[in-house]
Amino acid sequence: MSTSYRICLLPGDGIGPEITAEAVTVLGAIGLKHDVAFEFSEALLGGAAIDATGSALPEATLEVAKAADAVLLAAIGGPKWDTTDPAKPRPEQGLLGIRKALGLYANLRPVKIFDALRDASSLKPEFLEGVDMLIVRELTGGLYFGDRARETGVEGAATGGGAGMRAYDTMTYSEYEIERIARIAFEAARTRGNRVHSVDKANVLESSRLWREVVHRLHEAEYSDVELVDQLVDNSAMQLIRTPAQFDVMVTENMFGDILSDEASMLTGSLGMLASASLGDGTALYEPSHGSAPDIAGQGVANPLAMLLSVEMMLRYSFAMHDAADELAAAIEGVLADGWRTRDIASADTLSEKILGTSAMGELVVARL
Repeated sequence: MSTSYRICLLPGDGIGPEITAEAVTVLGAIGLKHDVAFEFSEALLGGAAIDATGSALPEATLEVAKAADAVLLAAIGGPKWDTTDPAKPRPEQGLLGIRKALGLYANLRPVKIFDALRDASSLKPEFLEGVDMLIVRELTGGLYFGDRARETGVEGAATGGGAGMRAYDTMTYSEYEIERIARIAFEAARTRGNRVHSVDKANVLESSRLWREVVHRLHEAEYSDVELVDQLVDNSAMQLIRTPAQFDVMVTENMFGDILSDEASMLTGSLGMLASASLGDGTALYEPSHGSAPDIAGQGVANPLAMLLSVEMMLRYSFAMHDAADELAAAIEGVLADGWRTRDIASADTLSEKILGTSAMGELVVARL
């Protein structure tokens, strides 16, 4: 009897359903080749969930996710649901909520340069030599989950010194939260280049001072064989553009990681090429790093490769199907090496007949498999 895995699909919003369809097709091909059955259960998250239920994270979705062997999320959000009213639901609440509910505290974002896409990067090719990094982002602490409020009638908050409105968000970290994410970074570094850049703002923030103390304590006690570099977040932002090849594993808190990983995406030329895995105590969740791209939704032109690279991570981390993951990675590399592009990664000299839509790109990857 073949092995069977249950996957919770969260197509979400915008281009989400389009790229999810390609992931299902690719997994079907992998399943046939490796005698594995993938069982899919689709659920709502984000804007689509708000429209259907009034909640960005329905309880039914959480039940399906917890019962699955892995969760595959496409993309959420869009202008339709943008609001500054704290009483109204936002799609992002669904994403933050499911990460918290599943205990997913570690977000892994690999940043790898595809040789065929060097010209798509905004950096000169010589600056990209040797770039292959892993960003380890703490996922369930910091500003995104700290106490927050909006207060009215605050003296001096309004222009002219009168009573007005004030808002605050609190960045809070506990020792155990810092230690567990640092441990993942150090363990990852031992399988890669053996260097960790710990990114903080210890010259200003008390939470960052604790971050640095805990990371150093763990390093000295258990990982002294790994090179540790402290780096302030503003310097990291500069160094990612100046000499990105210096980074092997970068570990940082939630908001810093969110910002820096999007910056690092431009080394590859497009957010459409970056995958991610969210790991922790419960069912792991995999998703591309890009957004829902509502401006191109339904046009069949979205790049599915970040979603397929997320499938590659799922095969590795949740199912230990390393051969299948290698084959999928090679298939994607091969398609790119042959010159095929979606329009977001096409350069000025790309032949028009080499620019493909979403399903055509997925079909080429399946053919390679």
